[in-house]
Amino acid sequence: MGPLLVLAGLLLIVYATLSSQSKIRFSYNQVLSFCTFFYSSFLKPHSKDESLVGQQGALESFYKVQANVYDETRKRLLCGREDMLALAAAQLNFQAQQGLFRHSKPVWVDIGGGTGYNIEAMHAFLDVPEFFSAVFLVDLSPSLCAVAKRRFQRLGWDVKVVCEDARTFRLEDHLEKLDDVKPAARELPEYASAGLNWVYKADLITMSYSLSMIPDYYTVVDSMVRLLAPTGLIGVVDFYVQSIVETAGRNYVGGSLNRHVNWLGRVFWRAWFDCDRVSLEGARRDYLEYRFGTKKILDQRNYLLGGIPYYVFIGCHCQGVFARSQDLLETVDASCTESPQIIPAKGHEFLLPLLPQPAIVLETRSKAYESAIINLSSNLPLPSTFYQSHQARIYYDEQLAKHTQFNGDYLYSFAWEDPRADQRLLQIGDNDTILCLTSGGDNLLEYLITANPRRIHAVDLNPNQNHLLELKVAAFQALPYCDVWKMFGEGQHPDFRRFLLEKLSPYMSSQAFQFWAKHVGRFTSSTSFYDYGGSGHAIRLVRSLAWLSGLRHEIQKLCKCKTRNEQREIWSRIRPMILSRTLHWALVGTEWFLWKAAGVPAAQRQLIIRDAMDLPCQESSRHEKVSDATGEAMWDYIVNTLDPVAQNTLLSDENYHYLLTLTGRYTRRCHPLYLGPKAHHKLSQPHAFSGLRIHTDEINEIIQRFKPATLTIAIIMDSMDWFDPSSTAASTQVRALNRALKPKGRVLLRSAGLKPWYVAVFEKLGFSTKRVAARLPGMCVDRVNMYASTWIMKKVDDL
Repeated sequence: MGPLLVLAGLLLIVYATLSSQSKIRFSYNQVLSFCTFFYSSFLKPHSKDESLVGQQGALESFYKVQANVYDETRKRLLCGREDMLALAAAQLNFQAQQGLFRHSKPVWVDIGGGTGYNIEAMHAFLDVPEFFSAVFLVDLSPSLCAVAKRRFQRLGWDVKVVCEDARTFRLEDHLEKLDDVKPAARELPEYASAGLNWVYKADLITMSYSLSMIPDYYTVVDSMVRLLAPTGLIGVVDFYVQSIVETAGRNYVGGSLNRHVNWLGRVFWRAWFDCDRVSLEGARRDYLEYRFGTKKILDQRNYLLGGIPYYVFIGCHCQGVFARSQDLLETVDASCTESPQIIPAKGHEFLLPLLPQPAIVLETRSKAYESAIINLSSNLPLPSTFYQSHQARIYYDEQLAKHTQFNGDYLYSFAWEDPRADQRLLQIGDNDTILCLTSGGDNLLEYLITANPRRIHAVDLNPNQNHLLELKVAAFQALPYCDVWKMFGEGQHPDFRRFLLEKLSPYMSSQAFQFWAKHVGRFTSSTSFYDYGGSGHAIRLVRSLAWLSGLRHEIQKLCKCKTRNEQREIWSRIRPMILSRTLHWALVGTEWFLWKAAGVPAAQRQLIIRDAMDLPCQESSRHEKVSDATGEAMWDYIVNTLDPVAQNTLLSDENYHYLLTLTGRYTRRCHPLYLGPKAHHKLSQPHAFSGLRIHTDEINEIIQRFKPATLTIAIIMDSMDWFDPSSTAASTQVRALNRALKPKGRVLLRSAGLKPWYVAVFEKLGFSTKRVAARLPGMCVDRVNMYASTWIMKKVDDL
């Protein structure tokens, strides 16, 4: 008991200190409340009420003395309740917009609702009396239920408080007959087969820090499965402790970012909460995730009280996905592989007989489909991507080393290729099926605006690049133009976290939501969003150098020039700083900077060096050895990139790529096409992204699974520069492209070399090749001017 008293005292001291720092003063009643909480939690002996037995008696013994001060003493202990309600409200609003409710208004059941705090707090996100047709609070403690009744009497809300065991609660016992079932709902197969038993279901079930206090949690979770409507939602927030090892191999948990709790934390918090009969073992959360499909998951820490781990879970029926669309698996698979929809998927009874049959050809099945089959055959939930409101993001295994190698961050916050040049060269049309690299997502959005192709497959091995694309897509679907501009035009938005929870979350995968919940500060801090990621290193470096050299005002003038002559004059003054040989030798030309900031791998660097040695006008051509020419080659490449840009493009008016690099933001006059008001109007339409599929894998892994001769265009940027000439990777990818492309299908690529070695590989494997742009010294081929050459490879023969 001694250590518990000490620790409890320390927590109260920390609370008092933090309160004083935030200019909150304790009143006499507040002090009395915390003394009551301290006494009930750590000093008061367990007293058994003879009229109450079992778990109800234990709960009443714990809560009876402190029921009236419960809310006041739990505000900082029970974090995440508002987050869970915000996420649930966002999903409900989305369902309401889509007309997915069975009744004109949904039914909400708050299990273990205690004093009714959650229901009142939900009013910040939804008009509770108007939005819900009925609200139930179910709790086993008579004292807490009494507080809840007084709360709702004060609010004037018709909330039914039921003091009952959650295992035995049934809606039909407490709710009059519902006869407002929508005609559309009556036509659903679920209604026809279940009748009124299907009607008496909850559209929303919530649990706030109650699952960890229920001894027989298996039966309670099972009862919630029966209580929840086929299209219903469940929201849970609770304490937990768990090692990442426990979730290894589970592809249905919706991401494990920040889930791991170290050994000391697991031992300490489990022992600490066990004193109050609060059980933190991982099995409770595991069973919840096993019985329900995961829509969103969030793992957080309450650092105000020592870093207590807690999670927020938003889920749905595991098989509710089939109720919404019986052929979802086939639809997703067909859109991933550009295959026709062969057969409808109807659940376990349909899919299991297919497993041993060799008729399923793996080359025409996506990895998402294969994973779903494995899960269904093992009686497991589907991967969380199948339960999302939008099916753009395709399942991937986030635990693979090829995905974790990026250290949880993206390289490019914006695209370094000129989409205007792409459209000029390719003339993309609405019948095209395109495969392109995700990168920053900017070019992909411009393709949708200018050409509206039938399908775009965005591919990137780095999961975080696709998280960024998901955020941009969600912003267009959920936010007005002014907020989209603040986020991606100015690179800052003080309300980003609120928007993420309340508006953006229904349009994002669980993994992308977790990523941005962790990186909220990228939009809310004093620095720009574009200062982060690998490209952020370059932007911060330019700004730092401008400040150190005293040229900050000159760079500002450069970015505001109205004529090219004015820009050329200023460029001549700042060029010695930006193209400083000392700076190049010390930093810019180093291998670390080229990879971390510029994204230039070793193989691509070799292309640059070889070209420089072959061009007689370059200083590096005087060297006979590659090692001797490295520094001069990179210097020549940077000079040949920047000088023509400064001489031939106007930064303030058209060259938003370099404007962003120099200033960290766009302007209303100069920005990517997707940040204009007309583009927002088009991309905010309900089906604007219905043709988008986001793949997280290598290009080869994706196109090898496409139905042959389905792609019309593949835009692979400079990805082939990354291949080692001594490996077979290039020939493997070219063969896969040949198979996936239609006759006369085209591949657009850029290279750091004037004639990269893999051009010959294309020519040997059924393609004609044409260099459509060559950046010789002094030439400016597009607004970026970053690449030495641009190529179009046209498929002329099948292999």
